[in-house]
Amino acid sequence: MYFATAGIDVSPLVPPLVAMGISFFTSMAGVSGAFLLLPFQMSFLGFTNPSVSSTNQLFNIVAIPSGVYRYLREGRMVWPLTWVVILGTLPGVFLGAWLRVAYLPDPRQFKLFAALVLGYIGLRMVRDLLRRGPAGTSKAEAEKRFQALVREYRQKDAHQRDSGGGALPAVRVLRFDASRIAYEFYGETFDVSTPGIFALSLVVGVVGGVYGIGGGSIVAPFFVSIYGLPVYTVAGAALMGTFVTSVAGVTFYQAIAPFYPGMSVAPDWLLGLLFGLGGMIGMYLGARCQKFVPAKAIKWMLAVVIAYTAGSYVLAFFR
Repeated sequence: MYFATAGIDVSPLVPPLVAMGISFFTSMAGVSGAFLLLPFQMSFLGFTNPSVSSTNQLFNIVAIPSGVYRYLREGRMVWPLTWVVILGTLPGVFLGAWLRVAYLPDPRQFKLFAALVLGYIGLRMVRDLLRRGPAGTSKAEAEKRFQALVREYRQKDAHQRDSGGGALPAVRVLRFDASRIAYEFYGETFDVSTPGIFALSLVVGVVGGVYGIGGGSIVAPFFVSIYGLPVYTVAGAALMGTFVTSVAGVTFYQAIAPFYPGMSVAPDWLLGLLFGLGGMIGMYLGARCQKFVPAKAIKWMLAVVIAYTAGSYVLAFFR
């Protein structure tokens, strides 16, 4: 099947199957599959023009809503943090999209940029594997901690609740203004700088706009390592921010496409939807199978794939 915008000829079964396979493993490791989907499109499908970035964001739009719904149901969406992330990443995404089209249309130069982003993600992954950080910094440990809090809450108030367990506590906002964001969740209080979150989100938005990812896989580790926020309270905000900025990125790429008639800028809608469908299925299956697969084994495998891909792009640039 020929995908006109992407300029590639591939079986319609390949995109969803590959996205399903990537998302299946990455979801078990607690990271997004979008950052690996882009190298696959460039290296294996030969899809290297600027529209590959917007097509990658289209994958996020289709695949993410189920995850957002989960965090909403569990009352884990920190809306003040979410809004600041969105307000910071949105202008960054627009700027990044423009930089991609104006200054990085050459596949060779863009692959070097992609190698830097992949290298950063890979280094963080290896560092987390080799060094045991403070409690709550590991996604798996943080999720266990959250589930432990849920069990303690239910046991503590069991005599006041029916057999269904009742409603679980949601995030309670204590302060939200131009200087600070403060919230409480299961008896724990967290306080962060609003300008700091905004500035970080702006930088991440630029990188995400150029590369074609919403930035959740980049911004969430900073929330944990710099601001000391547990993953189980920031994952929802990062995911929602990724979804909204991906929508904005796809819209912006589509809007500026007429101004670059000699270049493929708009997303390949059919290809992106096929990737997104596979990603949705892969994330669901990965979540179901996560308890049967050692997280470290998956992360080491991903780290090797990332290192190989980034290294090959760097070598290709200097040849």
